[in-house]
Amino acid sequence: MLRETLKKEIDQLSESQLRTIADFVALIKKQQGLTQNVPFWQGATPMERAEDFRGWVAQLSQTGLSLPDQAFERGNIYDG
Repeated sequence: MLRETLKKEIDQLSESQLRTIADFVALIKKQQGLTQNVPFWQGATPMERAEDFRGWVAQLSQTGLSLPDQAFERGNIYDG
C-alpha cells in the first residue's frame, strides 16, 4: 500500500524535486553499503561512480604543473 501511495506522489513531483529524492535514495544506498562493508565502487551505479570520480578530480591540485614532454619520450624512460 505504501509503495503505491509513494508512486502516485512521485508522479506529481517536479524535476528538481525528483533530483532531491534521487539524491536521498543514493544516500540511503550508500549508508547501507557502509553497514554491509561493501566497497563503494561495487555497490554504486555507473552514474554514482562517475560523480564520485569527478568529485575526487575536483579536489586535486590546480597548479597546472606536469611532467615535461621530454619525460614521456621512450628513450628517456630507460635512462638512469
